Amino acid sequence: MAKILAINAGSSSLKFKLFEMGSETVIAKGNFERISLPQGKIFLSFGDQKFESSEEIKTHAVAVKRLLQLMKEFEIVKDFSEIAGVGHRVVAGGEYFQHSVIVSQRVIRKINRLAEYAPIHNPANLMGIKAFKKLLPHAVSVAVFDTSFHQTIPKINYLFSVPYEWYQKYRVRRYGAHGTSHRYVANEAAKLLNQQLKNLKLISCHLGAGASVCAIKNGRSFDTSMGFTPLTGLTMATRAGDTDIAMVSFLMQKLKMHSMPEVIYDLNKKSGLLGISGVSSDMRDILAAAKDNERAQLAIDIFVKDIVKYIGAYTAEMDGVDGIIFTAGIGEHSSEIRKLVCQRLKFLGIQLDGTANQISGKNLIISSAASKVKVMVIPTDEELMIARDVVDLMKQNK
Repeated sequence: MAKILAINAGSSSLKFKLFEMGSETVIAKGNFERISLPQGKIFLSFGDQKFESSEEIKTHAVAVKRLLQLMKEFEIVKDFSEIAGVGHRVVAGGEYFQHSVIVSQRVIRKINRLAEYAPIHNPANLMGIKAFKKLLPHAVSVAVFDTSFHQTIPKINYLFSVPYEWYQKYRVRRYGAHGTSHRYVANEAAKLLNQQLKNLKLISCHLGAGASVCAIKNGRSFDTSMGFTPLTGLTMATRAGDTDIAMVSFLMQKLKMHSMPEVIYDLNKKSGLLGISGVSSDMRDILAAAKDNERAQLAIDIFVKDIVKYIGAYTAEMDGVDGIIFTAGIGEHSSEIRKLVCQRLKFLGIQLDGTANQISGKNLIISSAASKVKVMVIPTDEELMIARDVVDLMKQNK
């Protein structure tokens, strides 16, 4: 069976996984860090072997060339023809891309035009696409959009209460993010519950440095906490989440800032768990400090409150919920955060299995048999979802 590369290119990084899709096995994975910056880093693992290196990585094209060189050097692939497809994460697809697509010049131009919706991410995603198309011209190139899963959200949920012309002219609306993750864990939840996804009402909590909650009704995204950008919604590692927009002009005056982007930068980079706790943006550090640090405990309480608030709202919007999913770094690994959230959801008839809640690393129901709502931990695998989309599009276009 063909090998498929899943690529996540950031502004100064390139993460990847190489899959054998017959068994959906990870053959190799790794990360190139500090691209175009001093002291670049390369991390590669395959089988029981690991490779690490510090070297200059001038561009994404250099990173891709080096990755392929290492794959040959370590005989991860004997010939590049073994790599049949490359799937790329693209952050913003706007309203234009409702599904993953095979990359053409038209698609490249459109992704570039949509960069105004994700100015940091889309250009980096495009660099990865172009580099692989040049070096692996035979491989099918596929773009998988973070926003496409949320294109099923009804208008009542994606419109903001602003002049309607803003939407008509500029497509100002809720786009959401983490769509590939929410889509993956929803499908895995249906398998775990032995139910058809189209018959379920699920709430997916993707809790990591970036965090979002998604209401999934009958297999489709119905509402999501992130908005026009990933800044809104839950309190996150360094992002403020929901705030009052009038605060921006107020703070510009008080902090003597000269432009709105300065305040937006602070809301993105200096707020959230870091801003409240003053300790760290990492939940592990905050949990460790909470016993003796009031602000650290406050950051935890606000984070938990936000999750509970959105779960409650989405339960009401969908007229019930069958299952709640915890995923991503905090969601998968913090039994304490899961416990705190579920304690606040007793009104839904949720009862946690304390023993099961201590287990991580696999798909698992952590609610007790008496719980009226199933609570699950499902490790996300966006790269596998990307690889599956590549295979599906290759089959459709034979």
